[in-house]
Amino acid sequence: MNRFAKYSWGVLGWNVLVIIWGAIVRATGSGAGCGNHWPSCNGQIIPTPERIQTVIEFTHRMMSGGALILVLILLIWGLRDYPKGSHQRIGVVGSAIIIIIEALLGAGLVVFHLVETNSSIFRAVAVSIHLLNTFILLAFLTLNAWWASGGKPISLKNQGPLLIKLAIGLAGVALIGMSGAITALGDTLFPSTSLAQTLAEQSAQGAHFLIRLRIYHPVIAIMVGVYTLYLVRSLNEQNNDLTRKKLSMLVGALIIVQWAAGISNVILLAPVWMQVVHLILADSVWISYVLLTGHTLSKH
Repeated sequence: MNRFAKYSWGVLGWNVLVIIWGAIVRATGSGAGCGNHWPSCNGQIIPTPERIQTVIEFTHRMMSGGALILVLILLIWGLRDYPKGSHQRIGVVGSAIIIIIEALLGAGLVVFHLVETNSSIFRAVAVSIHLLNTFILLAFLTLNAWWASGGKPISLKNQGPLLIKLAIGLAGVALIGMSGAITALGDTLFPSTSLAQTLAEQSAQGAHFLIRLRIYHPVIAIMVGVYTLYLVRSLNEQNNDLTRKKLSMLVGALIIVQWAAGISNVILLAPVWMQVVHLILADSVWISYVLLTGHTLSKH
C-alpha cells in the first residue's frame, strides 16, 4: 500500500471520528455551545470554556476544520499524482466538493438556530439532509481509498439487474440513516423514562411529530436489512470471487449486529453511549456496502 493510499484511509478514519463527535454534540444538546456565531465561537477565535457545551461544540468545529484541511491536501495530492480522466481524480474532487457542502450545512444549523431545543420540521429536514450528505462524503472517501489501494474503477455498462439491486440497497441504507437521524433527534428532545412511556407516547393523540415518526426507523431498518441479507446471499452464490464473498459476509454480519444494537438502543432508552455505538455501526454498514458495490461493479 503506497503513501497516498495510507493517507486516504487515514482521512476516512478521521472523518468517521468527526461524525461520531457530531453525534455527541447533538445528543448532549451542545449545538449552540458557541452561540449562533460561525465560524467564530461566541464571537471569539479561541473561546473561554465557561461551560461543557462550549467545549464539546468547539472541539467538533476544530475536528471538522481539520477534516476539511485533510481533504484539501488529499485533493492537491490526488490532482498532482493522477492524470486527467483518472477515476482517482473523481474520488478526490468529489470528496472536496462534498466536504465543503458538509461544512456549509453544519454552519447553517448554527446560524439558523436549528440546534439545542429546536424541534421544528425544518430541523428534522436539515438533519436528514446533513446525514445524507455525510454518507455521500464517506462514499467518495471510501472509494478513493479503495482505488488508491488497488481497487479497479467502476463500470456501469452492461451490469444489468445487478446495478439496480446494489443501487436499491445503497438507497435503502441511506434511508435508514436519514430516518435514524430524525429518530435520534426525537430521542434527544423528547427522552422517555421507560419503554412503556415510549409506546404510550407513540399512539398518544396530539403527540409531537418527532415522537410519531419514531416507529418508521425500525420498520425501514428491518425491511432494508432483510433485502440486504437476500442480496449478499445471491452475490455469494453467483461466482467464486473471494473478495466479494468477504465483503458480502461483512455487510450481512454488520446488518445483524446493527439490528441487535437498535433493539438495545430502544430497550436502554437511547443513552448517549448507545447512540454513538449505533452510529458507528451505521457508518460501518454504509462503508462496507460502498466497498461491496465498488468491487462488484468494477472492471475485472
